[in-house]
Amino acid sequence: MKKKRRIILPIVAAVLCYIALGAVLPFVYQPAVKEETKEQFEQKSFYGEDVSNERAAILSDNVDALAERIRLISHARERIILSTFEFRNDESGKDVMAALLAAADRGVEVQILMDGMPAFKNLQLSSDPYFQALSSHENIQIALYNPINLLQPWKLMGRLHDKYLIADDIAYILGGRNTYDYFLGDYGDYKNYDWDVLVYSEEPGQGESMNTLLDYFSQIWELPLNRIWKDNPELQSRNRVSQAREALEERYASMQEEHPDWFADCDYRENTREVNHIELLANPTHCQAKEPVVYYEMTELMKQAEEEVRFHTPYIICNDWMLQRLAEVCENVEDVVMMTNSVANNGNPFGAMDYRKNKGKILRTGVGILEYDGGVSYHGKCFVIDDRLSSIGSFNWDMRSAYLDTELMLVIDSKQLNADMRTEMAEYEKMALTVVDEDTTLAPEGMTAQKTSLKDRLLTGIISIFAGWARFLM
Repeated sequence: MKKKRRIILPIVAAVLCYIALGAVLPFVYQPAVKEETKEQFEQKSFYGEDVSNERAAILSDNVDALAERIRLISHARERIILSTFEFRNDESGKDVMAALLAAADRGVEVQILMDGMPAFKNLQLSSDPYFQALSSHENIQIALYNPINLLQPWKLMGRLHDKYLIADDIAYILGGRNTYDYFLGDYGDYKNYDWDVLVYSEEPGQGESMNTLLDYFSQIWELPLNRIWKDNPELQSRNRVSQAREALEERYASMQEEHPDWFADCDYRENTREVNHIELLANPTHCQAKEPVVYYEMTELMKQAEEEVRFHTPYIICNDWMLQRLAEVCENVEDVVMMTNSVANNGNPFGAMDYRKNKGKILRTGVGILEYDGGVSYHGKCFVIDDRLSSIGSFNWDMRSAYLDTELMLVIDSKQLNADMRTEMAEYEKMALTVVDEDTTLAPEGMTAQKTSLKDRLLTGIISIFAGWARFLM
């Protein structure tokens, strides 16, 4: 027995080292921005002189975000595309599943793309009958982006972080919400605040940003690193799968009865704003270390502001180049303000640890900092530039979003939408602490700043000691 252990233990250790080093080393050094990317940015036009045939509206409420998803799915007649980092079979997840299944039953082609890491981590797809009820349908395909393969650890860290839903060629929703209860509906005690934008095309098939997003999806869907999951009609004959299908059908009927407004026709022209132009910012789609295209283009755009830039991010984890870019924005623009979670309010312990450790460096860029301290973790990723440009998407101001993940940000030229964004952002900022210096914050009148619990202080301290070196992976 001892002899076997002496043989097995070194083998196990060697395998673990192979996986760990293979996963980390390819991302230690981050690619620089290419001259080609800089030239392409200069050719982009983010402003439009005339009103376009697309209109947009902000979805800042989790219940509205779920309702609009169900509405778009229930009215689709030809094609539905759902791309999401994480999709769970919880309450809101089953609401979306039920609507997708009903759409497929009436002949709509449904394509679902989700990241392979959460699918592996949650173990929900390996035998989950609800997902199998979808995947076994003749009109539904589920694909996993870069599924986990421990034999190829150098691919492990590149993930799909996009979140959008497309219905026919008429409308889409894009933003930062994953497909489960933290972000959609009003289920359970825990939730995150986040943003989406709904874009509606007045001339079906003629929306410029819609066509750009469809092209982007096709590019990712056809990548060789994806895998179609359980596309097997025979699964429908299994008892657990047929029972799950019946449960989803019953759920859809219940939703129609309990929430008839979710299925009602909507006058999108009345409920959306005029738009002059919409531009899509996207990272490379491969799973290796990425050129930081989205971060470069966002900050380059911000540098051109005449008066003001305001941006929100759940957490900020920047290398020196990213901080330098932020400093350049602050040098060029008089008023630059960032809102992020306070350490006590941050739902991401890695983000909380890094912010506490590097707060001084961030302040030295010249950015004004607000710390959201409202008691619910803030997951919003958005910005406004002056009084015309607004942006919502999936990009966190961290090294993972810059260099590792696929990311999308939608930049919209619309004075009306910009005003809406500012109003919604201001509501969150009412619950934010104003950072005076590295050690001092001021709370709004009548509000007391949260105190970090001993448990959280210990956790972030441990992370700082043992995992602080891996901030580029967080």
